[in-house]
This record gives sequence, structure tokens and C-alpha cells, in this order.
Amino acid sequence: MDFKNKVVLITGASSGIGKQTAIEFAKLGSSIILVARRKNNLEQVENELKKFNVNTLVCACDVSKKDQVLEMSKTVIAKFTSVDILVNNAGFAIYGSIFDLSIDEIESQMETNYFGMVYCTKNFLPLMLKKKSGHIVNVASVAASFGLPGIASYCASKFAMLGFSEGLKHELAGTGVGVTVVSPIMVKTDFFNHPSFEKMPKYSPTSLDSKTVAKAILKAANSSRLEIITPSIVRVAVWLKHTFPYFINPILGKSFKKQLDSTKSD
Repeated sequence: MDFKNKVVLITGASSGIGKQTAIEFAKLGSSIILVARRKNNLEQVENELKKFNVNTLVCACDVSKKDQVLEMSKTVIAKFTSVDILVNNAGFAIYGSIFDLSIDEIESQMETNYFGMVYCTKNFLPLMLKKKSGHIVNVASVAASFGLPGIASYCASKFAMLGFSEGLKHELAGTGVGVTVVSPIMVKTDFFNHPSFEKMPKYSPTSLDSKTVAKAILKAANSSRLEIITPSIVRVAVWLKHTFPYFINPILGKSFKKQLDSTKSD
């Protein structure tokens, strides 16, 4: 797909991966729709995109609220008629054991990370099907393949995203509309700014930068694959986990449980 003049909608576009993805698509001449909760931050991103001379639209919207997503979609369709590429990127995590997290905290992650993706997909997919073209890119995480202590509720939301995407991909066969999941390892963004991560090491030497993930999202928007794991070497770990779960799961579980227990004892 040539991205020039294509309409790209990005949720969670006010910072991090979403912001960098907007920049990368704008470099290629795409029209950009910026969606996130904080309008001021979106306007700052919009100002950065002016140098690329592309059409932009700022939509302040909490994707966890289906009524807000509906109103946002009406605004988008009124200006652009349809969306060529939908990037469901909005998401966050709250660190802590299931025992310590409140039900509201667990639900809030599922509402944004999973249902936010569902709401956006439901509102824009019909137009893609009507014109028989388009691509949905769902930004998950390698946590979509590993259930880990301390982020179990976040993992659940990404497991759900991957499962939804796989089922949807089968349904879309032959329609001209594609869906691809991008699953990165840890990324250097404000993802870890949530107070629950205060005692956690923020990044590791293997952490990716936003540009690397944004490039993977552009690749995904033109891919027939279900999932793109970045870096690709991590696919080996996913394969090992699914092939030898009795060996890999205890190692990962003990490692992350040790980290979780250390945050409680500090």
C-alpha cells in the first residue's frame, strides 16, 4: 500500500508510540487523525506535523467510552468519509498483584486496551468493508503471549486483543481488509509513568525506542501476517513458550514473581 494521501487514524497519539507513528505516516504523505484524551497534547503533536504539509484532525476521545468513540467516528467520517488505516494503540498498565489491585483497576485496563480497540474497530470496519480496502493495526505486546505476575490484568487485555484479531482476520478473508497485531517488547515511553511502577526498573538495555515500533506499525499496515513481533528474535521465545510450556513457564513465573515480591517488601 502506498501511504500517500491515505487516511490514518491513531489512538493514543498524544505521546510515545502513537506520536511517533503519526510522524512516520506523515513523512509518507498520509492524512493523520490524532486521537487521545488530552486535547492540548494532541495539538502539540499536530503542530509538529505541520512541516509535512499533510491534512490533520485532532479528536479528544477516551476510547474506553463507547459513546465518545461513536461521536469521534462521526467527526472523522464527516471530514474524511472513511479511514484507510486504523491503528489501535491506546493502552496502559497498572502494576500489582491481582490480590492488591482493585476490580476497578483491573476493569480499567480491559476497557481501554481491549474494548477501546473493539469500539474503534466496530465504528470504522463497516466503511472499510464497503470500499473493500483498509487495514487495522492493533498494538499489543509480547505480553499477549506470556501471562506474567504483576501485570496479569494487562496480559489478559493483550491476550484478548490477539485472540480477537486472529478471529477477525479469518472473518475478513477475501474482503480486501486486513488486520495485523504488532507485539513489541518493552518500549521507552511514558508507559511506566503510572505510580504503580514507582519501585520497578523502568527500562532494560534491550528496551526499544518508539521509532522502532512505529516502523513495525507501518510494516504491519501493509502486511498479510497476523502478528509482527519486534524485535523478531523474540518470536523464538514465544515459540519456546508454546512448545515447551512446562519448562519455560516456571522460569518466567519465578523471575517475575521475585520482582513482584521485592516491590512489596521495599
